[in-house]
Amino acid sequence: MRVLGIDPGSRVLGYGVVEQQGNSLRALDHGTVAPGGNMALEKRLHLIFQGVTAVIESARPEAVAIEGLFSHRNARSALVLGHARGVALLCAARAGLEVFEYAPAEVKKAIGAGGAAEKEQVSKLVRGFLGIAHIEKADASDALAIAVCHLNRHRFNARLRAAVVGAGR
Repeated sequence: MRVLGIDPGSRVLGYGVVEQQGNSLRALDHGTVAPGGNMALEKRLHLIFQGVTAVIESARPEAVAIEGLFSHRNARSALVLGHARGVALLCAARAGLEVFEYAPAEVKKAIGAGGAAEKEQVSKLVRGFLGIAHIEKADASDALAIAVCHLNRHRFNARLRAAVVGAGR
């Protein structure tokens, strides 16, 4: 199974593609779509749309995992983040991909970090977990962590379904 993880943002959106091969996970691609903050929101959203669409076309994931909404102190920041998430969700829908959302604390736990772990700790754990020497931006390591979270959940659910089916015999 191949999953595209997305850490949404209107200035920097992180993405990471992780593939499950047997019991191992392998990072295939990661990076950012970074329109920056010096242009109008609609132009940034258009660049995000183009960037995420290009990643989906080249990586050909089977699913998309995205960080779910969480509370912000600043309502405007939350609204702008929601716009960027919406664009990423639109890209997934246009490609016919199922989307799964995960809370930040759940993503951190999936890679062995505590729910309050800082970005540098998450990046270090993701690099170790996936055997990556260097990840340029924390947004990309967060996206890889989101993809890993989904694959871990998917593997757990598959084992659970098999156990239930086996118990029903």
